[in-house]
Amino acid sequence: MLTAFARAFRTPDLRKKLLFTLAIIVVYRVGTHVPIPGVNYKAVQTCVNEASGNQGLFGLVNMFSGGALLQITIFALGIMPYITASIILQLLTVVIPRLEALKKEGQAGTAKITQYTRYLTVALAILQGTGLVATARSGALFNGCTVASSIVPDQAIFTTITMVICMTAGTAVVMWLGELITDRGIGNGMSILMFISIAATFPSALWAIKKQGTLAGGWIEFGTVIAVGLVMVALVVFVEQAQRRIPVQYAKRMIGRRSYGGTSTYIPLKVNQAGVIPVIFASSLLYIPALVAQFAGGNSGWKQWISTNLTKGDHPIYITLYFLLIVFFAFFYVAISFNPEEVADNMKKYGGFIPGIRAGRPTAEYLSYVLNRITWPGSLYLGLIALVPTMALVGFGASQNFPFGGTSILIIVGVGLETVKQIESQLQQRNYEGFLR
Repeated sequence: MLTAFARAFRTPDLRKKLLFTLAIIVVYRVGTHVPIPGVNYKAVQTCVNEASGNQGLFGLVNMFSGGALLQITIFALGIMPYITASIILQLLTVVIPRLEALKKEGQAGTAKITQYTRYLTVALAILQGTGLVATARSGALFNGCTVASSIVPDQAIFTTITMVICMTAGTAVVMWLGELITDRGIGNGMSILMFISIAATFPSALWAIKKQGTLAGGWIEFGTVIAVGLVMVALVVFVEQAQRRIPVQYAKRMIGRRSYGGTSTYIPLKVNQAGVIPVIFASSLLYIPALVAQFAGGNSGWKQWISTNLTKGDHPIYITLYFLLIVFFAFFYVAISFNPEEVADNMKKYGGFIPGIRAGRPTAEYLSYVLNRITWPGSLYLGLIALVPTMALVGFGASQNFPFGGTSILIIVGVGLETVKQIESQLQQRNYEGFLR
């Protein structure tokens, strides 16, 4: 990987793209430290220090914003509204025929869906920004903080609207920065910004574990966490690269005096076909009951049951539900993102077939069978990786936002692999010598 980056910096046009990407990253990180108007910054810092890394319901969004959410800055919402909008549009593509037709139109249809994603991102940013401001005004953003109610001293309607507009504008700027990286930089811009947001929280989380440790001044716990992280990175790289290659043979066709086809290829089915989406879905779904209970009035039995069983990451009921939801969403997402019947029809249309399998319905049934078989280990792997923060919570007394947790390590490794592949492919295109030397 380091060799690829070194070779890229020696290539003039790739060097410009890398430097442009780094400049956008610097702008993004600066924006995560600029507070919005109407916020008492000293009170926010006091509550952040008292929280000691226990970020409760907002831990996932805070991780995707690079720690900007709890700082209540202009980039507080980060890239999360865009991720949510993209997932919603992807799910609606299967349900709404109009979106499915746009997806099949090629580049023009994809551009239209991207425009819809931008509109939905702004709408979600307004909704999430309003919820965040309301939570900060009520003092529920930092439970137990002595000055939580004074984070927003001026609770006038004009101040609230200004704060929401600033957060929404910040989300739009983040979305624009991501698109700039995609067009003029290296890699997928949204993925790069997500990578930077998660990686920015690593040093403080690791140092917090060292300070909380008791063995040799915390260095033994610190070294153990680093060793566990390296093992997890190796495991994730191994599984993310694993795939089942289904061979496909294309028959020869005579058109005039020329023969076409007769080539062999394969369909790569990844073991983790769903990526990190099931973990995000499961985390978000488990946050909903706790969020409802937090804002509900009174002291009813159902509220106490949720507060006892569904807000603590080390509770057996929480762990069981989290694992089962990840397995369910892994199968659900694979079912809506990969259509075996459509793949079988396209193969039949162009004269392709799987050796030993008849074209048409038998091919679709065979693809479904193989996909179900490899999704089982992929979903179990996702569930086990996601439970690492819980084991860290029990073993090291760390927060639920353990630095080498399931969501963070999957995103960092996935984005890193894809970025390196893009750099290597562009290097190969520029240094290809051809058959004649």
